[in-house]
Parts: sequence; C-alpha cells; structure tokens
Amino acid sequence: MLPEMTLAVARALAAAEHLARGQGLSEIEARHVLAALLLEEEGRPAGLVREQGLEPGHITRLVGLSFHDLEPLPGDLPPPSTQGLSAMLAFAARRVARELCGESVVATEHLFLAVLQEDAELRGKLETAGLSVGRIEAQLRPEPLRLEEPLQILEPTEQIDSARILDANANRAREALRTLEDYCRFVLNDALLSGELKSLRHDLTQALSILPSRLLLTSRDTVHDVGTTLSTSGELQRTSLTAVVQAASKRLQEALRSLEEYGKLHDPNLGRSLESIRYRVYTLEKALLGSLAAPQRLADVRLYVLVSVATCAASMEWTVREALAGGAQAIQLREKKLADRELLERARLLRKWTREAGALFIINDRPDLARLCEADGVHVGQDDLPVKEARRIVGPEMLVGVSTHNPEQLRQALLDGADYVGIGPTFPSQTKDFDSFAGLDYVRYAASATSLPAFAIGGITLENVDRVLACGMRRIAVGNAVCAADDPQRVAAELRRRLDAVR
Repeated sequence: MLPEMTLAVARALAAAEHLARGQGLSEIEARHVLAALLLEEEGRPAGLVREQGLEPGHITRLVGLSFHDLEPLPGDLPPPSTQGLSAMLAFAARRVARELCGESVVATEHLFLAVLQEDAELRGKLETAGLSVGRIEAQLRPEPLRLEEPLQILEPTEQIDSARILDANANRAREALRTLEDYCRFVLNDALLSGELKSLRHDLTQALSILPSRLLLTSRDTVHDVGTTLSTSGELQRTSLTAVVQAASKRLQEALRSLEEYGKLHDPNLGRSLESIRYRVYTLEKALLGSLAAPQRLADVRLYVLVSVATCAASMEWTVREALAGGAQAIQLREKKLADRELLERARLLRKWTREAGALFIINDRPDLARLCEADGVHVGQDDLPVKEARRIVGPEMLVGVSTHNPEQLRQALLDGADYVGIGPTFPSQTKDFDSFAGLDYVRYAASATSLPAFAIGGITLENVDRVLACGMRRIAVGNAVCAADDPQRVAAELRRRLDAVR
C-alpha cells in the first residue's frame, strides 16, 4: 500500500509509468517522474525550478525527455504501481514530507525533492545546469517557531514515549526472529522454515521503515530503563533447544502486538502491516513447534509400506506380517473401494498386527476411521480433506501426513502443520496412475529443503532405490515392490539394509 498522497502526486506517478510504457520500458526511471512533475506548469515543482531562473522544459530536455513525450495524457490513467521505483519514490517522498516539512501527506514538491535526492546521476546533471537542490530543501523547510518566552518542556512528549516503546519492541522482535532463524538454519537445516523467517524479517523491516530512524534512536534510553534490572528465574535458564524456540516464539508475538498497538499512534498503515505479520508468526509457530514433535515419533521410521488387498500377492495378513518381519516400520492401509464397515474391520486387524510388531499404523484418506480403530495417523492427498480439517477429527496427538508433488505444496503442508509428507511420484507406479511425475528433481529438492519427515514415494523398487538415496532422501514409501513380491520379508529387509547403510 502506498503512503497517503495528493491526487497530483498519484497522477504524476501514473503519468511517469505511462511515459515509460510508451518507450517500451517495463519499469519507470527517475527522469520519467521528473518530467511528469514539471509538466504541470502551475505546480509547485515547476515554480521551484523557475525561481532559480530555469525553465521546466529545459530541465526535461537535459535528461533526454520532452513534454511532447507525455502529451496528450489519457484522462483515465490507471493508479500508480504499488511496487518498483514508483513505490520506492513514494515512500522516499513521505520521508521528505515528514522529516523536512513535518507533513503527513505527500505533495508534488516532496516527490520532486525525493527524486533529486534518490538519483545521484540525475541530480548531478541538474546541478551542473544551475539547479540548487540545497536551495529547494531550504525553501521547503518551514520557518522555525519563534517564541516571545522560552518554551519549558518538563516532560517527554507522547511521540518520544511511544517511539521509545516502538524502538524496544522492534529490537525485541528482530532478536526473536534471528533466534528462530538460527535454530531452523543450524539445528534443523530446514531451508523452507529458514526462508519463511528470513521473509518475515524483511517484511518487518519494510513495515518499520515508515518510522523515522532518528526518532527511534533519539528516544532510546537504555541507561534509565527500569526493565533492564527486572528478571525472573525462568528467564535466566533454558532446559532445551525446544524451550529456546518456544520462548522466542512467544517473545516475538508479544513484541509484534506491542508494536502494532503503539504503531497506530504514528500511522494506521503501520498497525495493519504489523497485524498481518503477527498472524503469519502464529502460523509459523505451529509449523515450527510441530516440526519439533513429529520427528520424535518418526525418527527411526525409514521404510513405510502401503498395502491393499489388490496389491498383495498372498493374503494381507501374511504379507503385512512378512513386511514387518523384514523391517517395515510403518504400514498404511490404502483401500479406495471397500464399504465403510469392511474397511473398519480390516483397519482393526492391521492395527492389531502393527501393534504386536511395534510399528506405526496409518489409514489413507479416512480420519474418522483412523480415530475409530485407534490408528497412529491418517494420510491425505491434495484432493482429500485439508490438514486442518483432518486434525479437527483425529486430534493433536495423531500423525497427519500429506502427499505433495511440488515445492509449493511442500511449503503449504509445512505451514498447515503436517507431521510428515510424501514426496513424489518419483517413478511410474503399478498401483496408481499419474498425469505427470515430480521425479528425482523434486526428491532432491525436498531432501535439502525441509527437516520435516519426508518419504519418497511412487514406483520405488530394489532396482531404483539407490537413485533415490543418491538424491539425499533417507525415507521411502513402497507398495507393490513389497506386497507383490514372492518373498516380502526379503525385499523389505533389503530395502531396510540399503536405507540404514546411508544413515
């Protein structure tokens, strides 16, 4: 969102973009904005130029443009862009308005001076032609207030008081974000979570740029801050890395809330921006703390076998027991066509067999049946119930896994609070048809991008599993390779051997 500005400023920015498009450019240049401002003969920028004995037309020709490039302007120019140089100059103009003139609304003279301040090359050309930027600054600066009697200020103003609060909480929020980012980067080695936190740091800096940096610095008073000597025993110790992450998450949320409330005193837009960031932090906290819990239950799970009656060469019980004996650590029941009653009966049998073997039991698609048979979790696809709805049914303790086929789906699964993800399809599968394959490139990406337990899936066999392992993936989910084998135990054991060899 652009800062508050006059209609003349908005039209000048829009006219500059119109001029750039007419020259076949995708982005405006500072000279386009300069020409658009000087086009208005009765405007303040044109008047400032004439006061120094120069003509607006001469100035525009110096920078390689003319008024003819802008005329005639259409009457229905679209609003100026909220990104790129237009936005940058608009915010620079707001800084000029506030720091130099004490104004809150950007006018054309503020934008004119911002253009000259931000583009050194352009400023040099105009100063060579005789234009004094310093003189323009002096003309825009209001006359100092002269009092007949000295003004006695006995107490700090509300502006300084609120700025002191904003400065303290801005530092607190940045420190908490860095603490969380360091954990994701150096402990989890999680590129996705690290990227999300880095993006939050950038957006927080952008939101706070609305505040004059000098105001924050001059309001800082650490020496007389009574809070520096106040602490509790809990603040002086952390019992684990998880405790550090939990404390930093809460500290970040508290700092953002304080920034949001006191920021409204300076600019309503600041409050809105910080509110949006705070909500993103809530989502990220869920993903981050969830990523701490799920690996504990899935830490040693490397071989995950998907079973159905159709894929088993022999009876399901024999196949499952053989797979478990060979080293499968998780079994998923994947039946798409059974009636609910029969599916529940079969699920309860698998629950019994997996419990006896000390393995996890997951049901595909059906969180309701997962709960009824006391499964360890449910697995959903991109077209099934979303993680949020599945979680409402199975509760906080049960695992929820998600199939993902590209980086954006992986990122969304992480933010949604999935406990683990399927990565694929890797190869063509005999049990499921796909229009396209994510392939080994996606497996390689996922292996390096997230610390969330991730299982490569889709057509993996003894013949190609080494290609999956070469991508850095250390967990696989297989179906036909084990279930359709004459000796499921031997195949499962060999897959486990290869997985464990690259620990």
